[in-house]
Amino acid sequence: QVQLVESGGGLAQAGGSLRLSCAASGRSFNLRAMGWFRQAPGKERDFVAAISWSGGGNTYYADSVKGRFTISRDNAKNSVYLQMESLKPEDTAVYYCAAGRIFYSSKDYSREADFEAWGQGTQVTVSS
Repeated sequence: QVQLVESGGGLAQAGGSLRLSCAASGRSFNLRAMGWFRQAPGKERDFVAAISWSGGGNTYYADSVKGRFTISRDNAKNSVYLQMESLKPEDTAVYYCAAGRIFYSSKDYSREADFEAWGQGTQVTVSS
């Protein structure tokens, strides 16, 4: 099993930036797709971004964040990152890191079912 710990959340102004980090412990991080989801108050948890374990790390983004957010991974550090730029108040949510099953591949990793482990979440608040 893999354990995930997010960090880097906080308060930002609209137009600002934040960088989220997710540290993973457990085996075979480099063989797992990694993703970020978010949940705003009173709403369901939604896909934000994902990066595959194969093909050099293909990336996938929700339309709402495309061009503003960048997901990356450092397999040597067992970590995945989410660089968030041009933040908007509607980006306010709890952000969750997720790890896929070993060797599992998906079309776009946009479903919660594509992942088997979750972090505890980190709050991101964007003020207008």
